[in-house]
Amino acid sequence: MYIPDKYRIEDPRVIREFLEAHSFGLLVCNGPATPMATHLPLELIPGKYPLELCGHVARANPQWKHIRDGQEVLCIFQGPHSYVSSSWYREEEVPTWNYMAAHVRGVYNVQDADQLRASLDRLVDKYESDSVEPVSMEGFSPATLRQIRGIIGFTVRVTAVDVAFKLSQGRGEDLNRIIGELSQRGGLSAAVADAMKKHLLS
Repeated sequence: MYIPDKYRIEDPRVIREFLEAHSFGLLVCNGPATPMATHLPLELIPGKYPLELCGHVARANPQWKHIRDGQEVLCIFQGPHSYVSSSWYREEEVPTWNYMAAHVRGVYNVQDADQLRASLDRLVDKYESDSVEPVSMEGFSPATLRQIRGIIGFTVRVTAVDVAFKLSQGRGEDLNRIIGELSQRGGLSAAVADAMKKHLLS
């Protein structure tokens, strides 16, 4: 991923925080004729260093059949993004786009049954933590748990990470105006404004 130096993030704490907060990613590999990609949760495994991701795909998904153990894959993570109007600048300039994104390369390996179950336990517990009536893997019936046979679990041992936070760095006196305009738009634009306040103004 092309990243100008002023947008590159190298702080391990910030990188981990970003990957944990935006863990619905894209698994990319070379297919037999064209690249192949699947959208799926890609969670950091706690306590692993170097970083390691885990995920799973449906057995019906042909992508896993084209990835060998030990093969390098690419995982892409997208944070909030938004159009930035140059009308918010003091001086004439072209419009642009602010965004947060990560490209993670690593070595793919299929999980065994115990590793897959541990990954699913962590995944469900993480996203059920704020549910009014949380469910857990432990509470599912044997009939329901048989659905696990329909998925392939895997890990990705991270070998390289490229993270870009393009958040109007260098706009100086324009920052507060840009943040205010993005905040008023709501949605992803407001999320970009919050990121700008956190990473540029705090």
